[in-house]
Amino acid sequence: MFDVTRIVKMIEKEKSLDTISKPLSKWISKATAPDPIKYLLSGSWAGHQLHPPLTDIPIGAWTVASLLDLTGGEQMRPAAQRLVGIGILSSVPVAITGASDWSETYGKERRVGMAHILGNTWGLSLQALSWWARKKDRHMLGTGLSLAGLGFTTIAGYLGGHLSFDMGVGVNHTAFQTRSRKWTEVADEDEVQEGQLVRVEVNDVPVVLTRHQGDLHALSATCAHAGGPLHEGRIEGDCIVCPWHQSKFRIPDGVPQRGPAGSMQPSWQVRA
Repeated sequence: MFDVTRIVKMIEKEKSLDTISKPLSKWISKATAPDPIKYLLSGSWAGHQLHPPLTDIPIGAWTVASLLDLTGGEQMRPAAQRLVGIGILSSVPVAITGASDWSETYGKERRVGMAHILGNTWGLSLQALSWWARKKDRHMLGTGLSLAGLGFTTIAGYLGGHLSFDMGVGVNHTAFQTRSRKWTEVADEDEVQEGQLVRVEVNDVPVVLTRHQGDLHALSATCAHAGGPLHEGRIEGDCIVCPWHQSKFRIPDGVPQRGPAGSMQPSWQVRA
């Protein structure tokens, strides 16, 4: 029986992918490092990662184009060509946001992500060739190229799903934390000084305490992006900066001010 999971495990261990992925991810990480760029591409302003919902546009366009090719006849050829073109254009922001997210991964996640990128690159290239063939009135060739491209995109989509659902890339690492409904004493007030980050636990949930501009604040100490230890980070302006990927969360409410984090960092009520 064909074992997809075995193939994915082989990709996770394929260190030859590192020769491409390491320098490429380093370059992309540097290019997307400025706070405004990372904030935009990570979907910090939207409340979750921006890349996954954007993928629906090119995949939907290319799927409908192929359906029209197979069932619509000659009268649907112009519409199919337009849909192929829409998919090509809309794949640009998909690729940029995905590359930004991928550049913050390491090890086996980065290898699977590299395979995801290569699959999508083949898919996009075949769709571009399909659009050109259609423009030259070679519609049968265009139909075949689109179907082949859609096949590569489907495989790449499976790998993207594996990254999210099996490897936890891009998911909110605080989603299943249970907050206490009762006031819990965790520290003496004088233990938390201005600009200091103090880790405590509330019902087995790690929380970071800090005093900012005289007021006490508390955020979950597990970074929503990749589970990094916020209490080991630093304070920059009115934000706590995660030490792993430099995500910034506003101290009073946990709203992300810089990616790669897209989700809000849970905040806790504090009283002295």
